[in-house]
Amino acid sequence: MGHYYFDSSALIKRYVVETGTTWVNNLCQVNQGHAFYVVRISGAELIAALFRRVRNGDIALTDGQAAAIQFKADFRNYYQVVEVTEQLIDSAMILAEKHGLRGYDAVQLAGAVALQSVRAALSLPPITFVCADNQLNTAAVAEGLPVENPNNY
Repeated sequence: MGHYYFDSSALIKRYVVETGTTWVNNLCQVNQGHAFYVVRISGAELIAALFRRVRNGDIALTDGQAAAIQFKADFRNYYQVVEVTEQLIDSAMILAEKHGLRGYDAVQLAGAVALQSVRAALSLPPITFVCADNQLNTAAVAEGLPVENPNNY
């Protein structure tokens, strides 16, 4: 059983067909027995990404709405959510400065680093950071996280 932390650039691939969707869907099959983690802001990020695609004409409104319904159900029932705390934001500010990250990317990375720290302290297996953003992946590797980029599949 693996433990995977998804940022929104990888998570969107479960709900919109694009490069890496097949790999993400195979990984996320229930019978695989994996655990999946997201940070709380992923909810807003993913819905925004879906409806930006609707606005741009990349997907139909009905497809965006159906994907949003499915994501909201998954967000409540399928993903383990890392909460955004004052300490997490403090860590995100440090990571943004250190790696030149955008704000939400820094929060995504801070969530993964925090989760990894907790798991290590409990002698639990590490998480794998799943992200389709090369700059964020470079920062994650620098922070000691194993990384998978679904765009490579």
